[in-house]
Amino acid sequence: MIQLHTFDDQQAQSHALAKAVGEALHASLATQTAATAQAARPPLLAVSGGSSPRPFLQTLSTQPFDWASMAITLVDDRWVPDSDDASNSQFAHATLLQNAAKNATFWPLVDTTQDLNAHVAALNADPRFARVPDVAILGMGEDGHTASIFADSPEWTHAITTTERFVAVHPGSAPHARVSWSLSALKEVKHLFLLIAGSRKLEVLNAASASLQKNAISQLANDKGVRLDVYWCAN
Repeated sequence: MIQLHTFDDQQAQSHALAKAVGEALHASLATQTAATAQAARPPLLAVSGGSSPRPFLQTLSTQPFDWASMAITLVDDRWVPDSDDASNSQFAHATLLQNAAKNATFWPLVDTTQDLNAHVAALNADPRFARVPDVAILGMGEDGHTASIFADSPEWTHAITTTERFVAVHPGSAPHARVSWSLSALKEVKHLFLLIAGSRKLEVLNAASASLQKNAISQLANDKGVRLDVYWCAN
């Protein structure tokens, strides 16, 4: 199910989404504090890279949350060192892990000193990721991909059917191998947001939600068990 929230500009969009994410994180923190069995892992926020989320992440970084009690990770990342400009880890440090949010713990998805497939196997065995993120903010490409679940990758079928948390992906239409949360993992996220802008991406989203297509956002939008809160601005 899609819930669409529309805004005229990025500032209004960023502030509204930061408020919604804050409320979701506070709810997750309260729930986990009350549940002793879950207290070993802090509430986990997963964020995306790319140009669209920059104003939002910068806004979110200034919010007076209990960041020290929270962990931040990524929805996906390119298989490059974090010193590379293409790294979502670098992007997250430059935009979100600043100001008040610098007190949060960061859990990266990439370690290029290892073999890609071995590293993904290690992530799937990592107890920190035994549960999916409490809150995740997705982006979307004009081909309908979200996270790094690309329809033109040889791992497409595996990425949308596996019950494993993480997958390695080699997109045909984009550079760099990737590490991504799988579709099944994203479907389990309790508070799932999509941040997009511009008329073209709204058209892609509307088409994807109207009927099931071979792209990741359509797979999410047509799953009756998934609530996807879409924050869209015209510009």
